[in-house]
Amino acid sequence: MNSLQQLIDLDRKHVWHPYAAMPNPLPVFPVRSAKGVRIELEDGRSLIDGISSWWTCIHGYNHPKLNAAARSQIEKMSHVMFGGLTHRPAIALAQKLIEMTPANLQHVFFSDSGSVAVEVAMKLAAQYWHNRGQPDKNRFLTIRSGYHGDTFAAMSACDPVNGMHHLFSGMLTPQYFADAPQVRFGEQWQAKDIESFARLLAEKGDRIAAAIFEPVVQNAGGVRFYHPEYVRRASELCKQHNVLLILDEIATGFGRSGKLFACDYADVCPDIMCVGKALSGGFMSLAATLTTTHISETFSAGEAGVFMHGPTFMANPLACAVSLANLELLESYDWQTKIAQIEQQLAQELAPCRDLDAVKDVRVLGAIAAVELHSPVDMATVQPLFVEKGVWLRPFGRLLYTMPPYIIQANELTAVTTAIYEVAAGL
Repeated sequence: MNSLQQLIDLDRKHVWHPYAAMPNPLPVFPVRSAKGVRIELEDGRSLIDGISSWWTCIHGYNHPKLNAAARSQIEKMSHVMFGGLTHRPAIALAQKLIEMTPANLQHVFFSDSGSVAVEVAMKLAAQYWHNRGQPDKNRFLTIRSGYHGDTFAAMSACDPVNGMHHLFSGMLTPQYFADAPQVRFGEQWQAKDIESFARLLAEKGDRIAAAIFEPVVQNAGGVRFYHPEYVRRASELCKQHNVLLILDEIATGFGRSGKLFACDYADVCPDIMCVGKALSGGFMSLAATLTTTHISETFSAGEAGVFMHGPTFMANPLACAVSLANLELLESYDWQTKIAQIEQQLAQELAPCRDLDAVKDVRVLGAIAAVELHSPVDMATVQPLFVEKGVWLRPFGRLLYTMPPYIIQANELTAVTTAIYEVAAGL
């Protein structure tokens, strides 16, 4: 059996991690197991997971109800192709998603990840206009500081600076970028905030298939919270200019922002919605793209006669069964009150960070909090500091942020906020 150091050496030599060089110069921490809100490392240390395994494990690790759903399903079948076949877990999960999402969304296309869900949404929009005899409507309008994934179409709609567009110059489809919203959540709305978005629609609407953005909460692009009125105005403008609206709820869906979906703050029903991450409770990779009957009905009459997309592991039965159990678990308790409690505690305990020299801003909404620094963090230094304090966080850019599991207890959350304050104080 390999020693712990041998494992780390093999990992560094052969395993490519996300957003890392090869060989990987950054520290990695081998995990032995995980349960509840805790990650158990191979060296025996226990870490409170303050980011829900990249915002997915909303009910923590090894939840008995999710495990039971997985065991039950795996005894029947772990996978079967979805072309020409169907199964109960996919049908039941589709029904549940239709019940939970805005009322006009009636059709569900399953995929393997959030990035692919965005690719599906963008292809749906482009092929929709082709079906309607307007193939030149094939570009997308988005807003700066956004993030939609790392595949090519999704990346083309990410912030052109943070999205590193220059590295893939000539390969990414040029899209239209409105200024990022500046009126923060809770501030007084200012109509000028939507002017850039409105101007681009007026000038380029005949080329734009859809507007795509994250409603209210911009996540990996900077953990920014903006005014819901922006979403309302954007929705109205899209209707005026005959442009579809795609809302990316991959990070915010299923309660994270304090609403079931962030678009609920604006009372907006999109034409297309993407969900993922928390969908399966972090158990397995699964995502979905939902759309309306009006959009779906154009495909049978279009040139292709079908929607031109079909992932190999689409609607994996095991992932669907666990996801259904996860959503039923979410509906089984008062998650709204729990998120409100987390929000209140985060706001109270992170407020002292505002007085630190290294800190530029502190932002909290629902079970999301970000401490923005004046300078980017040094991951090689900061990551081990959090581990030493018994907390797992994954800072990026200038942000120390937390998106804890919904099941986190007050004392565990205090450990997370204390670690953030102490690390920020030492910078």
